[in-house]
Amino acid sequence: MRPVLNPFLLAGLLATLTACAGLGAPVAGAPHPATTQDTAAVVEAQTPPGAAIASAHALATEAGMDVLAAGGNAFDAAVAVSAALSVVEPISSGLGGGGFFLLHEADSGRDVFIDARETAPAAATPEVYLDADGELDRDTATNGPWAAGIPGLPAALVHLSERYGRVPLATALAPAIRIAREGFEVYPRLERGYAARAEVMERYPGTREVFLADGDPPQAGELLRQPDLARTLELLAERGHDGFYRGEVGEKLVAGVAAEGGRWDPAELAGYRVREREPIRFDYRGWEIVTAPPPSSGGVALAQMLQILAGWDLAGLEPAERIHLTAEAMRRAYRDRTFYLGDPDFVDVPVDILTSVDYARGLRATIHPGRATPSALLSGEPTPLEDEETTHFSVIDAQGNRVGATQTVNLLFGSGLVAPGTGVLLNNEMDDFALRPGTPNAFGVMGFDANAVEPGKRMLSSMTPTFMESADRVAVLGTPGGSRIITMVLLGILGYADGLGAQEVAALPRFHHQWMPDRIEAEPGAIPLAAADRLEAMGHTLDMPRDEVQAGASSHVWGNLQTVLWDRAAGTLEGGTDPRNPVGTAEVRLLQDPPREAAVEEARR
Repeated sequence: MRPVLNPFLLAGLLATLTACAGLGAPVAGAPHPATTQDTAAVVEAQTPPGAAIASAHALATEAGMDVLAAGGNAFDAAVAVSAALSVVEPISSGLGGGGFFLLHEADSGRDVFIDARETAPAAATPEVYLDADGELDRDTATNGPWAAGIPGLPAALVHLSERYGRVPLATALAPAIRIAREGFEVYPRLERGYAARAEVMERYPGTREVFLADGDPPQAGELLRQPDLARTLELLAERGHDGFYRGEVGEKLVAGVAAEGGRWDPAELAGYRVREREPIRFDYRGWEIVTAPPPSSGGVALAQMLQILAGWDLAGLEPAERIHLTAEAMRRAYRDRTFYLGDPDFVDVPVDILTSVDYARGLRATIHPGRATPSALLSGEPTPLEDEETTHFSVIDAQGNRVGATQTVNLLFGSGLVAPGTGVLLNNEMDDFALRPGTPNAFGVMGFDANAVEPGKRMLSSMTPTFMESADRVAVLGTPGGSRIITMVLLGILGYADGLGAQEVAALPRFHHQWMPDRIEAEPGAIPLAAADRLEAMGHTLDMPRDEVQAGASSHVWGNLQTVLWDRAAGTLEGGTDPRNPVGTAEVRLLQDPPREAAVEEARR
C-alpha cells in the first residue's frame, strides 16, 4: 500500500490555506545588495577568472590545485581533493566510506548527482543489531565489522575520472599517494579524535598497525605515514574499479571483515556501482538551488524549509522572530525526513509532494508567528503512507565546471576497523539505517520502514552538497555535521541570499532543530541572550551556553563549511573555509597567476 501524508500535513497540498492564514504570497526577493547592474549587464562574464577550491585541509586544497595546473578540470581536481582528504582526514572520511558528488558541466549546462553511498551487505539483517532483549546493540551498530557498509568512495573516484575528467586517474591520485607514503603532520583535532575512540581503535590489529606504528597514539606535530594505504591507492590508480573491489585489495577487505566476525561476500563487493541521479532543484528569492536527492535527505528538507521561509522577509525581522520561523521550518522538514525518506531504489519516496510549493505553503500555514509548535503535535506516529564527522569540499574551475562533494565514514574514525594490509579504515554507516524502527541513531534521528536495512540498500544520509545560482552569482557549499548538515547548509544559503561573501557564510553562527528531541540547539554565541529569552517566552526549549563560562567549556565544533563563490558581475572568485577548522584552506588561482612548475611536475609524476 502506498503511504499517505499525515492528515495534519495534508494542508500542504492546499495553496488556499496560505491566504486563510493571512500570510499572503511569498515576498519577492530584493535585488542583490552588492550590485547595481541590471540583468543584461551581469551575464557578460560567462566563465570565471580562474579556479577556486575550498577544503578542510591545506594539503587537499593544494592537491586539487596541482592537478588543475597539470591540465585537469574541476572533476579531476575533485578526485585529487577527495583522495587527499581520505589520507589526511581519517577522522572524517576515507576510501572505506562513501560520499555524494554534485557536478555541473559548463559546456552542456548539465547538473548531475553522483551517489557513492555505501550499501548494506546481504548478511547484515536487522537481527544482527539487536541484543538479547530485542533492543538496539549500539556497539555492534557503530563499531567493528557489522557496522560497515560496502564502501562507495573508490568507485566514485574512478567514475569521476573516467566519465568527466581530462587527465589519467593516476595523475589525479598522485598527490594522495605521495602524502600517504611520505606522511603528513598530525593536527590537534586528529589527536583528540583518536583519544576519544582509542578503546575501539585498539581492538583491531590492522588499526594498531596504522595508528600505533611508532608505539604510541598519534600526537600533534608528528608525521603519520600510511604505506599500506599508499599501495591501495596505487592499485586503484593502475586498475581502476577492480584495483579496489577485486584482486589483492578486495580479498584483504573481505578477509579483514571475516577475521573480526563479520561477513562480506566477494561478489557484492565486486558488484558495487555508483548511481547517477537527477538533483533536486527549486527557486528561492531569485536563486536557483540545485541540491542532493534521496538517498540524501538534505535536498528534500532544504526545498521544504526554504519554500516555507519564502513567505517572510527574514532580513527585516528581529533575531528572535527570524530564528523562531526558521526553527519551525526545520521542525517540519525533519519530521517528514523521519517517516518518508530512504533509498529511492528500494522505496517510493514522495519527492514531488514533499518538495512542492503548495505543500510548503500549507506547512507555512501551520506556523504561529509568535508561538512554538510542540513537536508532539506534528504526529510522532508513522502514518500509513499511500505514500565533525564527515568532510566537504567545493571546486570551480576556469571553464565554469563545478563540484560540491561531501564524503564520510560516519562517526569519528568510522567503525575503527582497518582491514589488515590495506590501510583502509572502514565506515560505520550501518547505524544510519533504521536498524530498530523508532530508535534514534548516534545523531539522535529516527527512522522507520523507508530506511530499514535490506541487502544492497543505501542508508539515508544528511550530506547535502549544494549549488546556488542567481543572475550575477554562483556558489557551491556544503559541510559535515551529522544531522545538523542540512540546517547548516540552510543557514549558508540564507547568508548568501542576504548578500554575504564566501568567508562570511563559512563563519556564520549556527542553530538547529530536528523535530525530536523538541529543542533548538545552538553553538556558543549563535543566539543573543535577549533573543533566547524571547524564544523561550514563545515556548521553545533551548540547548545553548548561557554565559562565558559555559561557552568556554563547550569544545564541540559545529560543522566545517567549505564554499566557493563566483561573482559574475564583478568578475571575481572567492573561497570561504570554516574558521572553526584551523587546517582548512580556500585557494583562488586567477588565470594570470603563473603556474607552479614544481607542482605541475609532481602532479604529472
